[in-house]
Amino acid sequence: MRMRIPLLIFLASSSSILLFIQCHASAAELDGASLDAGGLSRAQFPKGFVFGTATSAYQVEGMAHKDGRGPSIWDVFIKTPSGIIANNGTADVAVDQYHRYKEDVDIMKKLNFDAYRFSISWSRIFPDGTGKVNWKGVAYYNRLINYLLKRGITPYANLYHYDLPEALEQKYLGWLSDQVVKDFADYAEFCFKTFGDRVKNWMTFNEPRVVAALGYDNGLHAPGRCSSAFGNCTAGNSATEPYTAAHNLILSHAAAVQRYREKYRQKQQGRIGILLDFSWYEPLTRSKADNYAAQRARDFHIGWFIHPIVYGEYPRTMQEIVGKRLPKFTKEQVKIVKGSVDFVGINQYTAYYIYDPHKPKAKVLGYQQDWNVGYAFEKNGVPIGPRANSYWLYQVPWGLYKCLAYIKERYGNPTVILSENGMDDPGNVTLAQGIHDTTRINFYRSYLTQLKKAVDDGVNVVGYFAWSLLDNFEWRLGYTARFGIVYVDYHNLRRYPKMSAYWFQKLLQRNKQ
Repeated sequence: MRMRIPLLIFLASSSSILLFIQCHASAAELDGASLDAGGLSRAQFPKGFVFGTATSAYQVEGMAHKDGRGPSIWDVFIKTPSGIIANNGTADVAVDQYHRYKEDVDIMKKLNFDAYRFSISWSRIFPDGTGKVNWKGVAYYNRLINYLLKRGITPYANLYHYDLPEALEQKYLGWLSDQVVKDFADYAEFCFKTFGDRVKNWMTFNEPRVVAALGYDNGLHAPGRCSSAFGNCTAGNSATEPYTAAHNLILSHAAAVQRYREKYRQKQQGRIGILLDFSWYEPLTRSKADNYAAQRARDFHIGWFIHPIVYGEYPRTMQEIVGKRLPKFTKEQVKIVKGSVDFVGINQYTAYYIYDPHKPKAKVLGYQQDWNVGYAFEKNGVPIGPRANSYWLYQVPWGLYKCLAYIKERYGNPTVILSENGMDDPGNVTLAQGIHDTTRINFYRSYLTQLKKAVDDGVNVVGYFAWSLLDNFEWRLGYTARFGIVYVDYHNLRRYPKMSAYWFQKLLQRNKQ
């Protein structure tokens, strides 16, 4: 049956492949691999449960320096120093969704998805972060939103995905200054006012923990700040700056939510939340020390952001360990931070074993050092799960269930959207190899099975977004990792739905009455 794949390639366009598969190929004919959903179907999830795909502006749009967009901190970061991004990749063109959005939305529609989670580039709207509006940028998002609605796809708009306007970094060091709180709230309000008549699902930040930790603790992400002990950074303080940045991110989120609730929610009838990354941390042994270590990891990871939003303060563990380096919320700030979500987005991919390293406190302080934990990727010689292409991504579906159950039990069972979930293949796979992504099908099948289990056990999950719609610019990995359910030929930017895309198409088909 392997002779089917060359025929698929010969057809050479996503629409042709779709037509061929729908008209000529049974599941068995698809390279002998099964599109079996493992007993899953749309009908098994609660009525109104939303299935979508997700991307971010910087990773897919392109037109980074055109049509009036100002530079973001990532435009600067990827060019200094040379070699920081795999193969010196850039997002100048990315996968050109700026011009190809209709094709991408049409693909979503053909695959039976309900919604699209995209991000808005702050510097495409305000090239200098504040002040003058770039109306060409506004027009692009209007076109995208209107076409989504025309095709029956619900827009989920995220206001920030790692891409602070460089002008604000230059002006006051970005997230390290409390000036950013008002500027972000002003930007958010402009978006509510401009797009909120059609966008009813808003998210303030994607993975603020990653912004604070990778941007200011080890310098792996823009703006690339850290103590010299932890990375090749020209400036920074890993002991304090991650906590300062996180504090301003939380206050910015709360300020934007306050604006939305006071001025727009009643008229626009929408909702607003935040997207938090959450890797599950499982104790390596049953020892009390390893259990405490795993809980420290959870507190420093997900608790850093969700705890203040639910309870109005940082986790006690963090308060005790970080001490005076951890900012405090004033009484007035607590009032706007506490309860500042209508839903929580959880980006969930993987799990790790955690153990207590039994070592004294680090001499050089930093956010990751404050955890004081050890990571293990196997137990008694057995890996925690098969590894995907990315070094950090092990396939551990039971970790998804534990994350969702943890949110339910610790944080009052809030409304949750599984806002990212997926795995990657190497960037250099051929079209034939890329389309034949049976490992990804197995990944999605196993994770969605655990999601279904969580829903059945009372976790208030109302939606699921696969990461990602398209192969795209994957930050420091450049184009060496492919997370998409749609293969992108980086030479001509043609789109080719993978087998996993058709797996979703089958899973999400609606039973006609």
